[in-house]
Amino acid sequence: MRLIAYILLSQFTTGKLLANQPKDWQLGFQSSASKSMSDIVLFHDYMLLPIITAITVFVLFLVIYACIKFRATKNKVASQTSHNTAIEILWTLVPCLILIVMAVPSFKVLYSQDKIPPADVTVKAVGYQWYWGYEYPDENIIFDSYMIEEKDLKANQPRLLSVDNEVVVPVNKNIKVLITANDVLHAWALPSFGVKRDAVPGRINETWFRADRTGTFYGQCSELCGIKHAFMPITVRVVTESEYKEWLIGAKEKFAKDIIDKDNKIVKKVTLKGIR
Repeated sequence: MRLIAYILLSQFTTGKLLANQPKDWQLGFQSSASKSMSDIVLFHDYMLLPIITAITVFVLFLVIYACIKFRATKNKVASQTSHNTAIEILWTLVPCLILIVMAVPSFKVLYSQDKIPPADVTVKAVGYQWYWGYEYPDENIIFDSYMIEEKDLKANQPRLLSVDNEVVVPVNKNIKVLITANDVLHAWALPSFGVKRDAVPGRINETWFRADRTGTFYGQCSELCGIKHAFMPITVRVVTESEYKEWLIGAKEKFAKDIIDKDNKIVKKVTLKGIR
């Protein structure tokens, strides 16, 4: 009973520190932080879940009814019926109609995710075995993002999710993410934003999100990529516009892609791999 109570309590009480990351015994989605994710949750809660529940209950009823109605003790001679045209038409048309009802709103959600609006900030994410590299093409910023070892974690930093260099973006702005990989298949996923895209070597995939609140949000590589697949988390910190501008000033000094001398000449080009 204690275990059941703990599971139920963990589902319906979300602490502030755990709002943007997975929780122990979690069954549902992480808290939404974008319209795209809110649309996904609404579609799941008010379309998929009721339909799936209704189908499950209906099939369970049919199984129980058949077990009782057609049990061997009551039916000494088995039915010789081989087909029923009306029933066959019915059980073909009804599933088709159910799928259409489910497909129409799902297409709307998929389209809104796939149609990328004009970007306010562009970030390039590159998957490596086993960490992420990031670049802000418009800001001359480039850095790698490694998981923080458990022994180095600070207070309130979640295990296996915290990184040394976070992606920082402004709130209520369209963020375009260019995603690729350097070695094997990876996937860049952030549940709170409703984002998941494969990172494919030699190919650039695109996605976007618009965070509607500030905070630190966590994701992980979602494509099996090797022995340390579980150790390449994604951390995105959403800040106000003024905080973002302040971060840019420091990041341009710390993570400059092109190092320029006093004569405005590029004296060194920095690549992603190996930056700490």
